Amino acid sequence: MRLLIVSNRLPITVIKEGGSLQFQESVGGLASGLRSYLDSLNGSSLTKPKIECIWVGWPGVTVEDKLKDSLKSKMQSDFHAYPVFLSERSMDKFYYGFSNKTLWPLFHYFTSYVQYDEDYWINYKQVNQKFCDAIMEIARPDDIIWVHDYHLMLLPKLLRERSLKLRLGFFLHIPFPSFEVFRQLPSKWRKEILEGLLGADLIGFHTYDYSEYFLRCVQRILGIEHNMDQLIAGDHLVKVDVFPMGIDYQKFANAIMHPDVQEEKYVLRSILEDRKVILSLDRLDYSKGIINRLQGYELFLKRNPQWHGKVTLILIVVPSRSKVEQYQQMKKHIDEFVGRINGRCGKMNWIPILYHYKFLPFNLLVALYSISDVALVTPLRDGMNLIAKEFIATKTDGKGVLILSEMAGASKEAREAIVINPNDIEEIAEALKDALEMPEELQVRCNRTIQSRLKRHDVIHWADDFLRAIESLKEEQKKMDARMLGPSSKERIFRDFRESKKKLLLLDYDGTLVPIVNHPKNAMPTEELKILLKLLAQQPGMESILISGRDKSVLQNWFGGLGVNLVAEHGVWVREKNEDWKMLKALNNEWKPKILPLLEMYTDRLPGSFIEEKEFSIAWHYRMADPERASIIAKELVDDLVNFTANIDVQVLQGNKVVEARNAGLNKGDAGLYWTAKDEYDFILAAGDDLTDEDLFKALPEAAYTIKVGNTQSYAKFNLYNHTELIKLLQELIR
Repeated sequence: MRLLIVSNRLPITVIKEGGSLQFQESVGGLASGLRSYLDSLNGSSLTKPKIECIWVGWPGVTVEDKLKDSLKSKMQSDFHAYPVFLSERSMDKFYYGFSNKTLWPLFHYFTSYVQYDEDYWINYKQVNQKFCDAIMEIARPDDIIWVHDYHLMLLPKLLRERSLKLRLGFFLHIPFPSFEVFRQLPSKWRKEILEGLLGADLIGFHTYDYSEYFLRCVQRILGIEHNMDQLIAGDHLVKVDVFPMGIDYQKFANAIMHPDVQEEKYVLRSILEDRKVILSLDRLDYSKGIINRLQGYELFLKRNPQWHGKVTLILIVVPSRSKVEQYQQMKKHIDEFVGRINGRCGKMNWIPILYHYKFLPFNLLVALYSISDVALVTPLRDGMNLIAKEFIATKTDGKGVLILSEMAGASKEAREAIVINPNDIEEIAEALKDALEMPEELQVRCNRTIQSRLKRHDVIHWADDFLRAIESLKEEQKKMDARMLGPSSKERIFRDFRESKKKLLLLDYDGTLVPIVNHPKNAMPTEELKILLKLLAQQPGMESILISGRDKSVLQNWFGGLGVNLVAEHGVWVREKNEDWKMLKALNNEWKPKILPLLEMYTDRLPGSFIEEKEFSIAWHYRMADPERASIIAKELVDDLVNFTANIDVQVLQGNKVVEARNAGLNKGDAGLYWTAKDEYDFILAAGDDLTDEDLFKALPEAAYTIKVGNTQSYAKFNLYNHTELIKLLQELIR
């Protein structure tokens, strides 16, 4: 088995030096975390199966055409990597543009920073397509493809369209925003992003909140509902789940005793003397709340003069996205703020803030974690934040205090830390005082609990969990695929159809021959469908029946001249060819005036819903209403109708975005039995898409071919994914 890891950047960065290409390891949480996981795959474990891994991504530089083939070969052979080549212009508009001027601020709730640029969007789509093309150059049918992060949210669908059988996972490393924030994207963009993600088999998030926000957006924007975090997207099952990303815990814990780390600790401690150390370490980013924590530290110093000269804040800001205007402004703001605090509070023998704008090598990073008494990790919004976990992992003696923002995903796993609201400056100041004065035994007790959790749920556990979930989901999909109408079953249908003398065809209409639409009146048949139904009715020995829940006048108007038999209102009315309408059973509709006021009340409660009145049934449609509110109100209506009709001969049925009250004792199954009793048929085929068709499937003989349109459980023998597949089957039937 092979694993293809796909991300915006490769873990190896290509650098041009003097006309030649050099290679160095990329930095970042994803690269380092997955590097640890891949190292574990190549370890000596006898229980873990060997997985060949190829990492697909941008190499970090624009490469001339003449060097591309040699670079591909070099990266595949030496680094198990496959480069995606992008021009400087594409990378600028894709990465610095749409990814980091549109998606990043929006997903982190900085809506005033979002730029809605159509050119950025076009380039985002083009780069996602280039990634798709590159992957398909090397992908094999049994590969697992694991796509990472917000840069490539269109990629899963693009890959799915190229190969339906790929095993596809997607993981989002940043927050997914609430519906009210996500909907600020133009409707075309937000729809395509959600559809792009739903191309994956498994979609992973750091926290339950993010997964719930995503599912809510899918429901409200695409109209797709989920069941236990699973949903059907087109022709495949999608699972949405939570996988909190961990760190390589042992790497950080063991590094403390390394001689190079000990040397760095000695140098740092000699500079800092016996002062308490507060560590703030982050990339330069407005989402990290760096200004807020500086304000909190300034307030702490103002309120606690006894700590002057006894504490130092080490502020490390790692350069990031220097081309983005907001980042340039933020860097200037931080510089000014640090200068102001040091100028106001500093003394000849004490600088309140030691500030560095640079990347830290691993040994110095671990040494800083180790000597720090407090870690101040207060992002305004963060997907996970691995810095908090790395700090705790280095505390082998258990001493140290983590102050953590409740807006970071890591706060869900580190409840024993001092969890604060990063927007509350006073709370930050109070947390600093509490942290510096916390008894050591309490520090140890809190940290040991968090450490135990982080050890169990490290980055290897995270990746294993995700990949196992993909495998498990594929097994479930195989069971679903087994119910789908396959080539051999189709051939058997075609053969039996050709050899039969008397044929019976029973077809539902809405959702079976045409797609479900917002309003029933908009589902008029096309000329192509009318021609197909007419040709089917003209087949030798054929009885063709359109069996629908619609009113008889609608069916008569649309299909009266096509030579097909018609059944209206789920079996109440029957019209055989060249005859008048008749009822299968005497019914009354005296109950309708009693129920109508109840339905009207619910229609008033739910804007977008409407009532469709037929002779012997009433339908309450809510497809055009707000989906979240509609699902709740529809359940209430069903309960009220069931109670209201308990003592009258009325049946209540909930269908696809519709609740219907109708006379009990007649259904599509009764209509099917009416036709099967008229003659002996040696070929029967029935197709439908919702609950009302289940009665028909159950009533037909065992030898009948029954087809459920849609990938859901059914009494039907076979499933087809959608109405277009059924139309294609019917067309092939009469060729």
